[in-house]
Amino acid sequence: MERSLLIVYTGGTIGMKENPETRALAPFNFEQIEQEVPELRRFGYNIVTESLAPLVDSSDVDVDFWLRLAGIIEARYNEFDGFVVLHGTDTMAYTASALSFMLCNLSKPVVLTGSQLPIGAIRTDGKENLLGALEIAAAQADNQAIVPEVAIFFNHVLLRGNRATKFGAARFDAFKSYNYPPLAEAGIAIRYHTQAIRPRGIGDLQVLKRFDAHVASLRLFPGIAQEAVEAVVGIPTLRGLVLETFGSGNAPSLPWLYDLLRHATSCGVIVVNTTQCAADSVTMAAYDAGLGLLQAGAISGADMTFEAVITKLMLALGEYPATNDATSYFLRNIAGEKS
Repeated sequence: MERSLLIVYTGGTIGMKENPETRALAPFNFEQIEQEVPELRRFGYNIVTESLAPLVDSSDVDVDFWLRLAGIIEARYNEFDGFVVLHGTDTMAYTASALSFMLCNLSKPVVLTGSQLPIGAIRTDGKENLLGALEIAAAQADNQAIVPEVAIFFNHVLLRGNRATKFGAARFDAFKSYNYPPLAEAGIAIRYHTQAIRPRGIGDLQVLKRFDAHVASLRLFPGIAQEAVEAVVGIPTLRGLVLETFGSGNAPSLPWLYDLLRHATSCGVIVVNTTQCAADSVTMAAYDAGLGLLQAGAISGADMTFEAVITKLMLALGEYPATNDATSYFLRNIAGEKS
């Protein structure tokens, strides 16, 4: 049975081609993608392309972008067996995280990929990333998708979207998943780690579309000034604060810091404690420095990536106006984003 796949080009390096006369990079026409990547014909898939208009540099990604992208997947969900989203690398992990929470009951692959070099460059990683993403998006067993979740395929490795983070800007292995194993690895064949892949959703696709972007992040450091914290915590419209702490979720023993956080949580601000150590988890009861944050009303970000924490918090606040309900949603494991 012929697989049917939708490629959504949103922008980014992978879709760029060098003008031979001016040497400037410009997007090529994705309706003619088989001319740029003739290997696609060998798959035998029915491949349809759709490009955002206008294209979006990944540094300009925002909530409206996520809504547009999720809207395309929702509108065309029943037409295709899988989806490949071509995206700039800088904020790809944010988009993958957001989609993982927005797309409820997902039973088809949504694979994000991109490249560090334009697809027409001599040493481009774009072709391998695109071909691998398409093969994974089409992969089925017993007429069901093998990877029915939002994922990032980059440099021969498939990562859960809300577990990935970009850690390199000048290397082909630009993404890592510090706290969760790969979903698949592409060598001579693609080896799927089925025990790491989420089961397919049951029921119709549902798309959550309400975000509240009145959130901020505050990275703690030795010697942080009280007025700096006050400036962030005192934002009049603040509803959520991601506190980037030390080690297993520790903060300086500064009475004014705990007072400010206690006041914020008493006013309905959700304060999430997430560690600056990307390969570890928050355990606030381990040390007095973390226990103080717990007593101030902070909740744990566990071992989630920063990208997952931010997008999940915005969605929680948008979907659930009441602080208690938003907190309850945030603490749940929604799409395999935490251990």
